Amino acid sequence: MNILIIGGGGVIGQKLGRALAARGELRGKVISGITLADIVDPARIPGSAVPVKTVVCNIADPASVAKCVTADVDVIYLLAAVVSAHAEEDLDAGLSINMMGTLNVLQHARALGTRPVLVFTSSIAVNGGEVPQPFTDYTGLNPQTSYGAQKAIGELLVTDFSRRGLIDGRGFRLPTISIRPGKPNRAASGFMSSIFREPLQGRTANCPVSSDFNHYYLSPRKCVENLIKGAELPAEALGLNRCMPMPGRVWTIRQMIDAMTAVAGSGPARLISWEKQPGLDLILDGWRMDIRADKAESLGLEADASFEDNIRYFLEDDLPGA
Repeated sequence: MNILIIGGGGVIGQKLGRALAARGELRGKVISGITLADIVDPARIPGSAVPVKTVVCNIADPASVAKCVTADVDVIYLLAAVVSAHAEEDLDAGLSINMMGTLNVLQHARALGTRPVLVFTSSIAVNGGEVPQPFTDYTGLNPQTSYGAQKAIGELLVTDFSRRGLIDGRGFRLPTISIRPGKPNRAASGFMSSIFREPLQGRTANCPVSSDFNHYYLSPRKCVENLIKGAELPAEALGLNRCMPMPGRVWTIRQMIDAMTAVAGSGPARLISWEKQPGLDLILDGWRMDIRADKAESLGLEADASFEDNIRYFLEDDLPGA
């Protein structure tokens, strides 16, 4: 069993690679190798009993994709993307990576002729606008950002390539993943990690929305667990609709800060400022959060029990000794 993680240099890609290496098997088979691919050479996974290699891959370049989507690959995780605010600021970058890059990976997976399992990370940004809530597994896609539109196109391609028997695809609309470790990225939702990540390390952070702003969240730990479960689902369990929301929970900013205080005391919350960010409302106004992930939950994927758990996971996984 050979696994390719495209986007293997990112937070989720790195965590997924480490989890799979520690697990040692997937879909009932021993993992013989893991390849981490990204636009820059991903960090290595030290001490792994499973052979792990890294490669540079630009999914916007078909020739680059051909070097990593090779005949020995059994499972492909397609995590790479230009994130929301970046895709909104730079339409061409979003089209190149999120739309054409996804098509490049699908075309090379198709060319293998082996019908590899392909796990595609989509986004809750495919929903929005005037479509009535709640959003269910069968709500029509109505993205309100370029990023959401590009992810919606990817979903349709994954489903169609699977219908044709070219791949065994499955796509999951990720909630906002919080708390993400490391440096801030250009996602519009980035502040939903920074207002916890920075204060928990004694640094200031700004919240550009009001305390009653609510959103749909999942911890990195649960996201990785769900991506592994998602790869193991048999094709017949997925049915005709191959893409679905990943389970998450809806909390307000105030509830999340209260959860941080319950776990880490009152000090971190005092490091949060509250100033609006110009232009952010144009993106946030298109988001809708009443999401029902019934299908994924019936297939065994799970949300966090509480945001206190998200805080604890961050302290345990990303700030050892905190």
